[in-house]
Amino acid sequence: MSNSIQSTALEPTRSELAGLSFSQRLGRYLPTYGLVLLMVLLVLLFSVLLPDTFPTLLNVRSIISDKAIILILSLGVMIPMSAGRIDLTVGYGIVLWHILAISLQTLYGFPWPMAVLTVLVLGALMGTINGLLVEVARIDSFIATLGTGTILYALALWHSGGRQIVGVVPDSFYALNSTMVLGLPITGYYVIAIAIAMWLAYEYLPIGRYLYAIGASPKAAALNGIPVRKFVMGSFIASGLFTALAGILLAAKLRIGQASVGLEYLLPALVGAFLGSTTIKPGRVNVWGTMVGIIILAVGISGIQQFGGSFWVEPMFNGVTLLIAIGIAGYAQRRRGAVQRMPSVPTNPPNN
Repeated sequence: MSNSIQSTALEPTRSELAGLSFSQRLGRYLPTYGLVLLMVLLVLLFSVLLPDTFPTLLNVRSIISDKAIILILSLGVMIPMSAGRIDLTVGYGIVLWHILAISLQTLYGFPWPMAVLTVLVLGALMGTINGLLVEVARIDSFIATLGTGTILYALALWHSGGRQIVGVVPDSFYALNSTMVLGLPITGYYVIAIAIAMWLAYEYLPIGRYLYAIGASPKAAALNGIPVRKFVMGSFIASGLFTALAGILLAAKLRIGQASVGLEYLLPALVGAFLGSTTIKPGRVNVWGTMVGIIILAVGISGIQQFGGSFWVEPMFNGVTLLIAIGIAGYAQRRRGAVQRMPSVPTNPPNN
C-alpha cells in the first residue's frame, strides 16, 4: 500500500534524483517547495518595506491570534478532503458552536468545562450525520454538507433570535484563548500540537495511508481490504470535532455569541487546504502544506493592510488565491493522472 501511495505522489523520489546535478535537483524541488519559498520571500519583502510595523512581536501576535482559528478549521477540513470528500459545515458549524458555547453558560447555567464538552460532542454528532449522509445515503459530500451546514446556520439564527448572546462567563473560559505563553498567544501552541499529531498520524500510522488511498481510489482501497465507509465517516467526525473546537475558541475570543460572525472563516479554511495541496506533497492535501497556505494568506493580507489596503482586500485576496490554488491543484491532479497512465518499463525482461 505504501508503494502505491508513493507512486502517485508528485514530489521527487530518490530514483528520480539519482544522477542529477545540483541545479537539476534544485529545479526538480522548486515546484514542490515553491510556496514555501514564496512565503519566505513575502516575509522578507514586507520586513524590508515595513521595518517598523511588520517584523515586530506585536504583528506576530496579531497574526497568530487572527489566524489560529482558521488554521484549526483548515486542518479539520483537510481530513475528509484527503479521503476525496469535502466538508462545508466547517463554516456554518462554527457559527452555531460559538453561540452555544456562550449560551450554555449564560442562559442554562452550565459550568464552562461541561459547556465545552457538550459542544465537542455535538460537533462529533454533526460529523457522524454528515458521514451517514455521504456514505450510507450516498449523497455527494458537497451537496450533503452544504445542506446540513445551512440547517446549522438556521438553528444558530433561531437560537439567538438574530441577537447577540451576552452574559457573565468565567475568566477561565476566556483564558482558553487569551493566555500568553512565552509572549505568544496560546492558540498558536494549540495549532502546533494539532499539526504535529496529524503529521505523525498521516506519515507514520496506517490511518493516514488509508485516507490517502481512499482519496486516490475508493474501489482500489476497498479491494485492498480498507474499510472505506468506516474511515470516511471517521474523517467527518474528526472534521466536526475540529469545527466545534474552533467554535469554542472563537467564543472565548469574542466573549459573545453572534450569528453574523463565523461564515467568513469558510473561504480561507478551504483556501488553506487547497493551497496546501500544491506544496510539500503536491497533488495531495497535507498538514504542513496547509500550514504554509494559511501563513501565506496571513502574511500577504497583513502586509497589504499595513500599506493601507481597504476592508475589501482580505476577501478579494482570499478569493483570488482560492481560484489560483484550485487551478494549481487541478493541474497537479491531471499531471498525476498522466503519470499513472504511463506504461511501466519492465525491470526484468522475460527470458526467451
